[in-house]
Amino acid sequence: MSEEMAPAIHAPGGRGGECPEGRPEGRHWFRRPGGIAQVRPAYAALDLGTNNCRLLIARPTHDGFRVVGAFSRIVRLGEGLSASGRLSEAAMVRAIDALAVCRDRLKAYGVHRMRLIATEACRAAGNAGDFIDRVRDKTGLALEIINRETEARLAAGGCTTLVDTRVDGALLFDIGGGSSEIVWLGPPTSAEAGPPRADIRAWASLPVGVVTLAERHGGHQVDRAVFEAMVAEVADLLRTFPGAEEVRRTPARHLLGTSGTVTTIAGVHLGLPRYDRRMVDGVWLAESDIARVTEMLLTMSWSERAANACIGTDRADLVLAGCAILEAIRRAFPAERLRVADRGLREGILVELMRADAVWRRRRPHERQGHEGGMSGTGAA
Repeated sequence: MSEEMAPAIHAPGGRGGECPEGRPEGRHWFRRPGGIAQVRPAYAALDLGTNNCRLLIARPTHDGFRVVGAFSRIVRLGEGLSASGRLSEAAMVRAIDALAVCRDRLKAYGVHRMRLIATEACRAAGNAGDFIDRVRDKTGLALEIINRETEARLAAGGCTTLVDTRVDGALLFDIGGGSSEIVWLGPPTSAEAGPPRADIRAWASLPVGVVTLAERHGGHQVDRAVFEAMVAEVADLLRTFPGAEEVRRTPARHLLGTSGTVTTIAGVHLGLPRYDRRMVDGVWLAESDIARVTEMLLTMSWSERAANACIGTDRADLVLAGCAILEAIRRAFPAERLRVADRGLREGILVELMRADAVWRRRRPHERQGHEGGMSGTGAA
């Protein structure tokens, strides 16, 4: 992946300049006038979704942030939710165990400010309130259940630096476990400080994700008929997208995907021996690349998919449901290119928290032109 394709990536725990002797590993230090070394405050974003629990911890840089810690665990909080309308005991225990790990990470990094969100599974579950109270009692963490519009905005805010500024628009999609967000973006607008701002022209949240779709249609044995049934279900939902006509009237556009589905497809396409986000985040896929990988996955058994290092057992029964959602999007809004984002909601949270604290200096007018943004670090998890 060329430098032009994506902002610089710094791995979690990587150093951002000198770290004074004896100081904690991974902290980002800077010097104020007088030569006294001080540490930049740590910020955290946690996303508890239908399938994953993910945490990102970062420190501000001059125009973005550097990730110093990340955690991800598949918890399947929404398992069985579509049938019962409730979070199961086993799913809640899995999520609370993961959240306890996150709590310990937050303490270890001395996080200054944080936002801890829950999405579709908690929006839909009849016992979500009891679960939120239980999380607070067990871990001390206060989860915030966000609405669909906020989820779409945060996902867009985390991906602005990957929108090709030479096009007239990008259709962003975030395929989740229980819902999928679709956002029509104009070229990002330069901010006076920090990463560019997203220009959201239209958005929608579809009440379908990889977990819910796989539970309805099956994820282990997926033949062509099952796959097309999944595509048709999503296609019906896409017809209500408010930006549909404008998207189709804008030929200079590309797709921008942020989800485990598209990063998995990219990893398989690249033939990676194991998933490596540095090779995936920001990479471009041609329409033919996506079609080839989707067809290949359709011919594979569950065990063959599970044996692929970029899929594994955790995603083997979900990846084709994700491919079906992507296929419905591609058929509704064809585009020659798709850019892959291994970033999104958590990065959007971090940008909003840091911008609210005015951590970035104002840039001079000539610095704003062509600014690619300093999203200088995204989680490896």
